[in-house]
Amino acid sequence: MTKRKAHARNSTMKITIVGSGYVGLVTGACFADCGHEVVCVDHDAAKIDLLNNGCVPIYEPGLAELLAMNRARGTISFTTETAPAVAGADAIFIAVGTPARGEEWDADLSYVYSAASRIAPAMRPGALVVLKSTVPVGTGDAIDRMFAVARPRGSFSVVSNPEFLREGTAIQDFMAPDRVVVGTEDAAARKVMLDIYAPLAGRNVPIVFTQRRTAELIKYASNSFLAAKITFINEMADLCERVDANIGELALGMGLDKRIGGSFLNAGPGYGGSCFPKDTLALLRTAKTFGVSLRLVEETVVANEARKRNIALSVASAVGGSVRGKRLAVLGLSFKPNTDDVRDSPAIYLVEALKTMGANVRAYDPVAMEKAAALVEDVEFCESPYACAKDAEAVVIVTDWDVFKSLDLHLLGASMKGDTLIDFRNIVRKEDAVANGLRLFSVGHAPPAAHDDQAGGLGVGEAAGRPADGSVFDRAEWRGVGNL
Repeated sequence: MTKRKAHARNSTMKITIVGSGYVGLVTGACFADCGHEVVCVDHDAAKIDLLNNGCVPIYEPGLAELLAMNRARGTISFTTETAPAVAGADAIFIAVGTPARGEEWDADLSYVYSAASRIAPAMRPGALVVLKSTVPVGTGDAIDRMFAVARPRGSFSVVSNPEFLREGTAIQDFMAPDRVVVGTEDAAARKVMLDIYAPLAGRNVPIVFTQRRTAELIKYASNSFLAAKITFINEMADLCERVDANIGELALGMGLDKRIGGSFLNAGPGYGGSCFPKDTLALLRTAKTFGVSLRLVEETVVANEARKRNIALSVASAVGGSVRGKRLAVLGLSFKPNTDDVRDSPAIYLVEALKTMGANVRAYDPVAMEKAAALVEDVEFCESPYACAKDAEAVVIVTDWDVFKSLDLHLLGASMKGDTLIDFRNIVRKEDAVANGLRLFSVGHAPPAAHDDQAGGLGVGEAAGRPADGSVFDRAEWRGVGNL
């Protein structure tokens, strides 16, 4: 592994991005803003029409403005035609989805292979194919073989360049990343990648060069480690509730240790989204294929699934043991703030579970209600947190949007029928809740019997379990709310 921190070149490169979803659009917009000529390709004509008309099909802070500015400058364009977009490109980035496939939990590479098959006959000799999609180790080798068949006398190079974009802060993550990882042992490909990332290298962003297979593995390893960190602090929150300790103080005391760091030490309802769930499972599938046991990652997956299932039981406990026939308000539907992504969101698990248990559910989210409505039925979506709370027995905060951090608790309590506020993100101060007549239940704080009658823990982990055979692969219902 080698690392470069500076590069003098600042050439304008012709870049084609195949796949205009979340990763493709952010990558394309940022490369265009760096001064490169970018064409974004997608087979979805409706999506391309939206983009050509100045609309953005996803929610990401700052992305619409960045795309509009670079469309006006003429540095980015959008098309459904792969061949002409690829023909003159110096580098073609594959940025299509790799969702988990069925119950096998390996990554579905059909979109990657389809993109590669369209690129192969059209690209110019010497062009790079760059895998930006998150792919299992060895995928670059498979693309190499595909290209060798399609272009037996042509020159090409396949490079791994995994993305590390967090939804909600993706533009900042691209423009000021901790590192850029490039997997290639080809000297010519390395030079082109340095030219592409010259604007970032000039700002002293480390450019880390590795073997291609190592680069493919780095993304999965990074996300699995962060998922394990989240799961660890969640389990410590369960222990804090039992021993009358404070999870916030515990996380602070841990996080100030530079070897640990404070990020990803916020206890909550479990991780979700488009990356951690599928990437941990894909890494486990790869390890299983090669006969390697990743016990820590497997336990992380099992514990997180159990936590998402059990949050509904915690809500029931907080409102007296049963939610049947009760009106409950759920605040937050996206898996994290500043995104409309509801994939594997703990909030969606919770809504489905509460409905299964007989509750009447209302919900509010600043941007994710439209996408949530496509996943859940018989839920009343409201125009504000206070409309959502009207006549509710309890209000449940699941996503830590800024608007929920500044709730008017007096107005919230006045809207409610009951007085129970359940905070899965620990964003409400106990003193503020008590001052406004609310009973606050939060994560990682002692239950009422051990502390007082105004605030208590949620006991999210108390019903945690795992499949009888110990496997995350052989029990399909372990994926979701399933058998509550």
